[in-house]
Amino acid sequence: MDRLNDKGEPILISKGKKISAVLVTPEQFEKRFLDWQAKEEKKRFLKSVKGLRKGRKDSTSSITILRRLRGYSV
Repeated sequence: MDRLNDKGEPILISKGKKISAVLVTPEQFEKRFLDWQAKEEKKRFLKSVKGLRKGRKDSTSSITILRRLRGYSV
C-alpha cells in the first residue's frame, strides 16, 4: 500500500500465474472509470439516435432520451 500511495504504481494481485485484481489510486480509478462510463453512455445515445432514424414507431422523443442518459428523472 505504501508503494501505491508514494509512487502511484498499481499493485497486481494474482492467484498462481493469473492476475485477478489490480489496486490503483482513487484518482487513477476515477479517471479510467469516468472515461469508460462516458464511452458507454455515448454508445447508448448513438444506439437510441439510430433507432429514431430508422423510423421506428417509438413515441420516445430525443429530448427524453437525452434526459434519461444524463440522469434526469423523466
